[in-house]
Amino acid sequence: MRTLPIPQISETIRNGTHRVSYYPSMLSEIQFPRKIKSFIRRQGRLTAGQQLALDNQWHVYGLDPNIDYDFAEVFGRNAPRCIEIGFGNGESLAKMAAANPEIDYIGIEVHRPGVGHLLMLLAEKNLTNVRIYCHDAIEILEKRVPDDSLSGVHLFFPDPWPKKKHHKRRIVQPGFTELLSRKLKTGGYFHAASDWQHYAEQMLAVLSEQKRLANASPGADYCPRPDYRPLTKFEQRGIKLGHGVWDLIFRKL
Repeated sequence: MRTLPIPQISETIRNGTHRVSYYPSMLSEIQFPRKIKSFIRRQGRLTAGQQLALDNQWHVYGLDPNIDYDFAEVFGRNAPRCIEIGFGNGESLAKMAAANPEIDYIGIEVHRPGVGHLLMLLAEKNLTNVRIYCHDAIEILEKRVPDDSLSGVHLFFPDPWPKKKHHKRRIVQPGFTELLSRKLKTGGYFHAASDWQHYAEQMLAVLSEQKRLANASPGADYCPRPDYRPLTKFEQRGIKLGHGVWDLIFRKL
């Protein structure tokens, strides 16, 4: 197997218990100028274990952003395929992949320590239904993912960019929902979760404007957390303290 180079791009934002990292967003050239990004590039700090995993496991799980893949060939089968944008340290993605071996997952993250941590988990669990891009998620969706091919897209706890002047950096914008509507199969879903109510409300408003996506909530608002989305330790502590978490699920018509 050809060894792929380990990408050198990295980021760290809102370092803390829950939101350790986030995807880069360089939205559609038509909808948004390229200079608007949802990330800050910084040199990430790798543990010895994360570096070892990058050195030894990247060739097994890593995908080259410059290559057009036949994903059925990559995974060795035709199966439902889900993408997770900004998987952070990869704990939730690894749990979902282990619990749903019939689904193939593609994780996208630019934070190299998070990529290294996920590689450690995948190797420990000997999981074969996950592949990883260490690259700009929007560019991967636009250039490397065929239209009408995804069963699901996950966006769990993205950076909310709480200051009003930074709201333009939020990923869920009209250009992004248009991209989702192209890449999802009919019946495929987009699932976002946020612990920032204002951002959840903005996502709900923007998603509701996309005519090719329908809210899965009977009340046209938020959904209960599905069993497939693992609870994080941060989320469990927040729930005990009375903090809210808002899940949005929209399906392609």
